[in-house]
Parts: sequence; C-alpha cells; structure tokens
Amino acid sequence: MEFEKVFSSMPRMKILKLLYSLGQLNISDIARRTKMNFTTTDEHLRLLESEGIVKQYLYGRIRLYSFNEASEKARVIQKLIQIWEQNK
Repeated sequence: MEFEKVFSSMPRMKILKLLYSLGQLNISDIARRTKMNFTTTDEHLRLLESEGIVKQYLYGRIRLYSFNEASEKARVIQKLIQIWEQNK
C-alpha cells in the first residue's frame, strides 16, 4: 500500500495516537474513544494490520490491538508520535 494512503486518514491517525498513548485496547474501546462505529474502526485496524503496523491478539472473542513492536514501520510511527507530542 502507498505511504499516502496509510497517512491520509485522520481516523487512522487517531487510532495510532490512541494505541501509542494507551498501549493495548480492544476494538470496542478504540471505536468509542475515537467516536467511530465498530465497522469503520475494524476497517481501519485491518488496513493497519495488513501493513504490519498494528497486531491483533485474540483472547476468546475479544480482539486486542497494539503496535507491532517487531515492525520497523510501527517503531518509526511511534517515534514520530513521541517527537510530535513532546514538541506541542
């Protein structure tokens, strides 16, 4: 996927910032905190997961999401958010 497509979405940026701030969250919490519906949130998370930026853990029926620490893309995005937040 193209770089621009991943970063051109404000909802995806909200999800990434939320995961950076809070760590691991389930999809319902992410949807509630970003004020998106479940289906839209799921679509954004699937795209981020397909890019290797986030990863999903299954605990029974609960899906938890967090940054994929094994991914260089994820580490760079986390660093970018960290720098951005420090320089507000």
